[in-house]
Amino acid sequence: MSAATPRSVAAVIPVYDDWESLAQLLERLDAVAATQGWQLRVLVVDDGSTERAGAERLVRPYRALLGVEVLRLARNLGHQRALAIGLTFVHQERRADAVCVLDGDGEDRPEDLPVLLAELDRHGGRRVVFAERARRSEGALFQLSYFVYRTLHRVLTGVAVRVGNFSVMPFELLGTFVVVSEAWNHYAAAVFKARIPYAMVPIARGTRLAGRSRMNFVHLVTHGLSAISVFGDVVGVRLLIAGTVGLAASLLVPAALWLAARAGWCALPEQLGAWTLVTALLSVQLLLAACALTFSVLSGRNNLSFLPLRDFRHFVAGVERVHPRP
Repeated sequence: MSAATPRSVAAVIPVYDDWESLAQLLERLDAVAATQGWQLRVLVVDDGSTERAGAERLVRPYRALLGVEVLRLARNLGHQRALAIGLTFVHQERRADAVCVLDGDGEDRPEDLPVLLAELDRHGGRRVVFAERARRSEGALFQLSYFVYRTLHRVLTGVAVRVGNFSVMPFELLGTFVVVSEAWNHYAAAVFKARIPYAMVPIARGTRLAGRSRMNFVHLVTHGLSAISVFGDVVGVRLLIAGTVGLAASLLVPAALWLAARAGWCALPEQLGAWTLVTALLSVQLLLAACALTFSVLSGRNNLSFLPLRDFRHFVAGVERVHPRP
C-alpha cells in the first residue's frame, strides 16, 4: 500500500492532565490527515486525570478526523501502562490498517507521521517503525543524564536506546504485542524483547506545545528502570558473568604479582593483601546478587503475570466520544 493511498489509521495518545497541549496536537494531526487523505481515528487514553472536564477542550470542528474518543481508566497507571491498555483496546474494538503511537505534548510531531508510514510501506507493512531520535531539544543536564542512562542500558541489556514511543505498528503485529506481558512495563522495550520485527527512521524531536511537563527526576528514573526491568534475565546473566570475571581477576592478578615478585621481576605491593580482600568480597557480593536476580526472574516465568489481552478491561472505566458529538 503506497503512502498516497487512503488508509485507516488509529492514533493512540496517553494523557494525564495535559489537555491544552493535546488540543493543539489534534488540530495539527487533523491538518496532516486532511493533506494525506487518511481515514484517521484518535483514541485518547485518559490516565486518571484530575481535571475531569479536560476532554471538553478537545471539542473542535475537525476537517479530517473521523473520530476522537477518550478512553477513561479507572485509576492512574502511568504512561506506559496506559499505552498498553489503549493499544489493546484498539486491537479488540477499533480495527485499522495501522496504529500510530505518539505523546500528547507535541514533542512527537504529527507532521512526521507520513515519514513513518512511508517507511512502513517500504517494509511491506511487516515491521514496527520507530522514530529514531536524531536530535533532542532538552537542556544540557537532561541530555547528560540521558547519556548516562543510555550507557547503563547498553551495558546491562546489550540493547541500545535510540527510540521513544513515537512509532507506527501494522495491525497484524499488534496481535502479537497484546500477548506480551512486558508491555505492562515499557512499550518499546516490550517490542524488542518479544522480537517483533522493527525498523527506525531518524526524526528530530519537537518541542512542547503548551504548559510544563509533569515528568520529574523520580519519574524519569522509574521510567528508565522499567525499560531495563523488561530485560531482567539478561541483566542477571550479565551481572553473573561480570561477578565471575571480577572474582577470577581478584585472585589471579595477586597470584601473578606474587609469582613475579618471587622471580625477582618486581616488588610486591604493600597493599596487595587488602586490595585482594576488598575486590574478592565485592565480586562475591555481585555474584550473589546476580544469582538472586537471575533465579528470581527465571522462576517468575512460571507465574501468571499481567497479560494485556486478558486483563485490560479491568482498568477501563468507560469510553467517551468527543468527535463527532453524539
